[in-house]
Formats: sequence, C-alpha cells, structure tokens
Amino acid sequence: MTKSVNNESVKLRATANQHAVEFMLVGAIAIIVVMLFVLLRPTPISKVEIFIASAGIVAIIIGFFKSQEPYFSVEINCNNLIYWHKFGFWRLPRNNLVEAGIPKSIQGEFELELNAVGIKIKDIDEFLLSLSPRLAAKLLIEQRHIFLQAVKMHCENGNCPEDWLIEDSAYCSPSGKKYSGLLAMFGNRMAHFKLATGYDLMLTETVLDRDIWRFANLLNHWKRDPERVLNQLQQSLLRSK
Repeated sequence: MTKSVNNESVKLRATANQHAVEFMLVGAIAIIVVMLFVLLRPTPISKVEIFIASAGIVAIIIGFFKSQEPYFSVEINCNNLIYWHKFGFWRLPRNNLVEAGIPKSIQGEFELELNAVGIKIKDIDEFLLSLSPRLAAKLLIEQRHIFLQAVKMHCENGNCPEDWLIEDSAYCSPSGKKYSGLLAMFGNRMAHFKLATGYDLMLTETVLDRDIWRFANLLNHWKRDPERVLNQLQQSLLRSK
C-alpha cells in the first residue's frame, strides 16, 4: 500500500498500478536473453525460446499500460473523496455520501458479490454536473463488465429489460433535471446500478489500495469522522516508511 500525505489530504495508490517498471524490465531481460541464445548458436530458435520471448513482450505491454495510469488513484481529505483517472477525475463531497458497501445478492445457498465498492449518493445532480463527459465515456466502457455482473445478479431468471444493456442518451434525474449525451448515459447507468444493487456508483477493486471490504469500511468511517480516518491513514504512512 502506497500513500502520500499532502497537508490535509491522503492519496492512495492502487495495487493494480504498481510494478510497471518491474514488468517492463523483466520482459526486456527475457527478450535480450533469448536473442543472445539465438545469435550465439547455430541451431534454430526453439519453441521454448519463442514462448519466453512472447511472454517478455506481453510483460512489456502490461508494464507500459500500468505506467500510463495515474500514480495515485484515490485522494481523501476532510471534505471530499476524489477518484483520479488518466482521463480526468470525479469528486464526491462527504455530505453527498450516504454509505458505502459491497453489492451482493443471495441466489439459493450462495451469496454473490461484485468485485467493487458500491457508493450511495444523496444528490445525483451534484455528482453529474461535476463529471466531465470524457471521463463518463471511459467509465461507461471500463465498468461494463461490472454492470453486466450486477444485471446477472439482479435478474436471476435472465429476463432483464433490454434497455439496460444500452444506456439511453436522455436522462431525467430524481430531482427532475434533464441531461443529454454522455452525462445522460452515465446517469442511466447509475440508475440501473441503483435498481440492480442499491448503489449508484462503483469503485472497482483494481483502483483501490486495499480489499473492497476494508475500503468500504474506510469510507463509512470517513463519513462519520473524517479527521480520525485521515489521522489513522497518516500514521499508517509514517509506520510504512
């Protein structure tokens, strides 16, 4: 877990964004070693060497994409939760957070959970008006798999409304405010998430610095006592140095 304290805020680094340099370095070494073996002997390249070289290329690609992500993915201060993305950020004021939890459903003897933290929002308009269309478009794509899982959990018989699978470009919020374009599509996605899981917004596990249960618990404690939570995070940072 990596954190950075900036006066009154704490920045958290997602575990999925770490080790980019290591991936690229290991991949490059694997390719160089294979090339040396091939150049220094007369026999043709073997299948094992082709596999190692291919794995090295994949490692470099993974490392490259990791390096393109923001160094810190989540920022918390006394008043706001901020999610950082390479295409922008969204901000959720503490007074607009109702609660956080893990979306789940009971199907027979099994309890199914989404691999994400669900967030209930008090004022949808306040959130949508602060969201850039560019980020909304990217999140619609990136969270598609989570949404499909939520739909599958909600519709046990598979008879979900077909319009759930394609977000409409017109949306009317609970307060009556009308949206169009990408913000409307994201508003409809939030409404569908709400119906399927009870939560409006999702933070997938890949953007978090800890498991989903601990992060949901962190947000709920932050809602009630932000100064205490920030102090605990700062102390954790000092102990990790």
